[in-house]
Amino acid sequence: MSTDAAGAAGPEPQAVLSPLTGAAIFLVVVINPGADNAGTARGLCGDLAGLVRAVGFRGTDDYLTCVTGLSAGAWDRLIGGPRPAGLHPFIELRSGPRHAPATPGDLLFHIRSARMDLCFELATQIMARLSGAVTVVDEVHGFRYFEHRDLLGFDSVIIGDEDPASAGGSYVIVQKYLHDMDKWNAQPVEQQEGVIGRTKLADIELDDSVKPAYAHNALTTITDNGREVKIVRDNMPFGAVGTDEYGTYFIGYARSPAPIELMLRNMFIGLPEGNYDRLLDVSRAVTGGLFFVPSADMLESMGDDDDDAQSGDQVADPEPPAAEPTAAAAGSLNIGSLRGASHDE
Repeated sequence: MSTDAAGAAGPEPQAVLSPLTGAAIFLVVVINPGADNAGTARGLCGDLAGLVRAVGFRGTDDYLTCVTGLSAGAWDRLIGGPRPAGLHPFIELRSGPRHAPATPGDLLFHIRSARMDLCFELATQIMARLSGAVTVVDEVHGFRYFEHRDLLGFDSVIIGDEDPASAGGSYVIVQKYLHDMDKWNAQPVEQQEGVIGRTKLADIELDDSVKPAYAHNALTTITDNGREVKIVRDNMPFGAVGTDEYGTYFIGYARSPAPIELMLRNMFIGLPEGNYDRLLDVSRAVTGGLFFVPSADMLESMGDDDDDAQSGDQVADPEPPAAEPTAAAAGSLNIGSLRGASHDE
């Protein structure tokens, strides 16, 4: 159990703060119309912890986890009642050629492990349970790149550590970015360093006296009353040989979506307006979604029959849970922090 500021026991959070892993699958699905499909989704959410344990038993030292988030629409449909204060549709941004689109997605599954085979098996089991009830709208397989660098070549950074939310909950924003590697590699290293705000080889932050105002790390550092606001990132690179699908999957967890939304506004619109993140000259956002990550306790309770009445859906009994064996960092995208749970903005 987690504890609140007064030391009292609180709801257990999902595995937002988990060890760095070498592999991940980011899976976003839309729940198909129909009460039965909503019931199937609720049943899967309720059984997910057991499913993770069952699959993870094959590699108990490989840190298999799955964090599940619900969009505003999914909250209304699966849970009902007042939404969490910061839960709303992703805010689309557009300025000139720069566009941060809002794309469909009801449920986010952020699957992590030291081994891709465990991630793949869990994703397969999740989709088997949801067969016919959902449509996959995005699936990305992420990996660690050499010395935890992203595809643009800058080291990832882990900043700080904090409890991601009160009452065991958190918000998460995800975006998929595609990189124009030819355009990036054509830039001199000094120019790349100015875009990122760090030296490429030594990974040392540029001094403020020489750092451009448009540097990525300048625009994505958010402060509140002089104190830097932290988020938790677990961004990862992805790519497919023989295609142009090379990029970074940005995923940021926070107590409120506001700091990440401000970071994205600074990047796409500029601070001041027009002073945008030059990384967007070579990186293009193709997805965008905001989700609420309920506590592990609340997620498990979604499989209870009482929740069906709460949402107003009439659903068939969910499938029984899977059998459970007894168990014996901010980088070159700051939105592309590819080192695992990096804590920033």
